[in-house]
Amino acid sequence: MKGSCPIRAGAETRPDALALTFAGRHWTYAEMDTEVGRWVAALRARGVGPGDRVGVLSANHAVLAHLFFALGRVGAVLAPFNARLTPVELRPLVEDVAPRLLLALEPLQARLPDAEPLESFADAVGGPSSECAALDDTSPRVILFTSGTTGRPKGAVITEGNFRASARCSAANLGEHPAPRWLGTLPLFHVGGLAMLTRTAYDGGCLVLRERFAVDDTNRALDAEGITHASFVATTLEQVLEARGDRPVPASFRYSLIGGGPVPAPLLARARAAGLGPLQTYGLTEACSQVATERPDEADGLTAGRALPGLEVRVVGPSGEPLEVGAEGDIEVRGPTVMAGYLNRPEATREALRDGWLRTKDVGRLDARGRLTVLSRRTDLILRGGENIYPAEVEKVLADHPAVREVAVVGVPDARWGEVPVAFVVVRAGSGLPEELGTWCRGSLAGFKVPARFLAIDALPRNALGKVERTVLRERARGA
Repeated sequence: MKGSCPIRAGAETRPDALALTFAGRHWTYAEMDTEVGRWVAALRARGVGPGDRVGVLSANHAVLAHLFFALGRVGAVLAPFNARLTPVELRPLVEDVAPRLLLALEPLQARLPDAEPLESFADAVGGPSSECAALDDTSPRVILFTSGTTGRPKGAVITEGNFRASARCSAANLGEHPAPRWLGTLPLFHVGGLAMLTRTAYDGGCLVLRERFAVDDTNRALDAEGITHASFVATTLEQVLEARGDRPVPASFRYSLIGGGPVPAPLLARARAAGLGPLQTYGLTEACSQVATERPDEADGLTAGRALPGLEVRVVGPSGEPLEVGAEGDIEVRGPTVMAGYLNRPEATREALRDGWLRTKDVGRLDARGRLTVLSRRTDLILRGGENIYPAEVEKVLADHPAVREVAVVGVPDARWGEVPVAFVVVRAGSGLPEELGTWCRGSLAGFKVPARFLAIDALPRNALGKVERTVLRERARGA
């Protein structure tokens, strides 16, 4: 199935509607179409065409959005690199991509010495190109590198069909909106950021793009820029609520998607009271962002919700057999959002994709209503004396303690039990490490799940995508 550029479609049907805002500038669909056409002309002048790859090192910026849609019009592929990576980390990624063209924001060019400046790349051309080739659903659009917490990052190949399906499935869950305005604080080198960019274009909405998350700026946008949707993790959601004193957001706001792990129940209650409509969600790069999300009419914060309409989620045992309701096993996903495979990694692709199902390497369970609870990454599972301990389960209990701001639980070797859980705790301002955390856990968890130690830490170490670096914590726990 072929589809045309959603910016061109918007220019034809709603030319005066806003498509993008960034740093005080605004682009209607008609203006965005013209700007994307300039980038098409610039790419063609450099010989970029179907199947070519363009590597980019950039923080959030309007030119990255223009480039993304221009590459679609010429059939080329975007390979965005994480803007926080070092030159040493970037080198193997560039080698994997083998780009026809390499671009970088000027402040980041020192990390990619061979890159040309991104901001001025399209300035040399005259008028815009009208070229706008239709793309097959199978056409590669983006190569997104996984975070690499267990080894060298792999480049997931995300197709045009993946993005279209992701937008369609998300809209089916959230409900129709005549002109959604998503607050874009997630990075465009991340699947969540690109999903927002494409979702707003396919839905005829506007992406209110920000360079990065900043709590005061986020609250100003919520109050004054007509935002209808946003995405948060627990820490950013709490910052927003604390900064605004739980003051309600405007009634025009619809929903906020909450990812990144367990969210304390009191925090979700505060977000609901403030009108932020929090919906917990589970997703991953290889499935083009969302896989499961709470339904607005049944959100209770207890699970990550059901599979999005059009997708399937199942839990399987060691041999790939589907498990019964409530049984714990490996999460698998099937549907039109699942990636084409990993770039230059045929063995890894065969391992990840089996009979149409994406093997996520996450552990979870489904309830009788088909709602998913995510328990752990398979590599994060703690095995204590033959008993499985899922860090997310322990973290959720600890996160509900009033003195705990953030927590991460890891397994460390133990002579008697094989492994024991250790909790790293970030406490709230003015609080010391509570002595009763063990007792607090025993009120909700079996004894073998209670951490053997609770260690205070100023901040959880995170990688370039913001994920907790559990390997760093394991080493620190061994040293302690």
